[in-house]
Amino acid sequence: MGDVTPASLAPILLVLGDEELLATRAVTEAVAKVRSVDPQVDVREYQAAALTVGEIAEMLSPSLFGGRRLLILRSGQDARKDLVAALLAYAKNPDPEVQLLVLHLGGAKGKAFADGLRAAGATVVPAAKLKGHRDRVSFVRDEIRRAGGKCTDDAAEALIAAVGNDLRELAAACSQLIADTDGRIGADTVARYYRGRVEVSGFTVADATMVGDVPAALEALRWALHVGVDPVPIADALADGVRTVARVASAGRGNPYQLASSLGMPAWKIERAQRQGRGWTPEGLVRAMQVAAECNAAVKGGSDDRAYALERAVFSVAAARQGSTR
Repeated sequence: MGDVTPASLAPILLVLGDEELLATRAVTEAVAKVRSVDPQVDVREYQAAALTVGEIAEMLSPSLFGGRRLLILRSGQDARKDLVAALLAYAKNPDPEVQLLVLHLGGAKGKAFADGLRAAGATVVPAAKLKGHRDRVSFVRDEIRRAGGKCTDDAAEALIAAVGNDLRELAAACSQLIADTDGRIGADTVARYYRGRVEVSGFTVADATMVGDVPAALEALRWALHVGVDPVPIADALADGVRTVARVASAGRGNPYQLASSLGMPAWKIERAQRQGRGWTPEGLVRAMQVAAECNAAVKGGSDDRAYALERAVFSVAAARQGSTR
């Protein structure tokens, strides 16, 4: 964080964007900075929509007792016009003892408020969702660097492939890797680590089963059970895999982004299901759904050998696909 002095605290911070992890982190860092200057700082949080001009005037007026204050205003895009006018007037001449932090989703709603704060000289902390793959690679590399480690581009790529695109999960995976390694992270480190971890267990089994790769599905299944993964989520993932492919197949061919809203599924999941659906017939999918339902009943109904029920389901779903491709 470096040396923080009262003069280095931005009087107005605008956290702009809809990525929850980045916004939460910006708030945590702002609180930590102010506390390093004044451990007794008075931190108050408000929802913009519920705040009145009278209340804000009281909060921003000089305190009788002195002392530093940090006011956190959440959902700034929902602030009413009179509140926006009062805050923008305040922003032109802020109190040096008060730090105002406004969180704003950054969309069209309440745009005049965000623009006004920026024009008044607010320090902008970007917290927008990361759009592209390159942004996520940079995010992973920065996370590792922040924790004192080093990470190559291909290691970041491998981690995203293993964990997925969710920033919270990526951040957790980065701190886990740093904790469990010497901090120098290459693609081989990630591969070794994720071969020995089955955070992706049920879905790994389902994905391999749906494309008919029985050896990979069985290896993932046996490893998951070996490290103590509960059989129920594995059975659920298998059923979900079959159901998703069936739903996407019945929607016909189409652009995943256009199908996303009608199917109520993220585009990446549709894309994956379209890939997995190649080589399946409707009859094969009906059979696979029966198999998944029987497997679910066996696993949740306390079958004596739940591992056997799962293995049999892997073979039977793959056989249903084989039947499809004959």
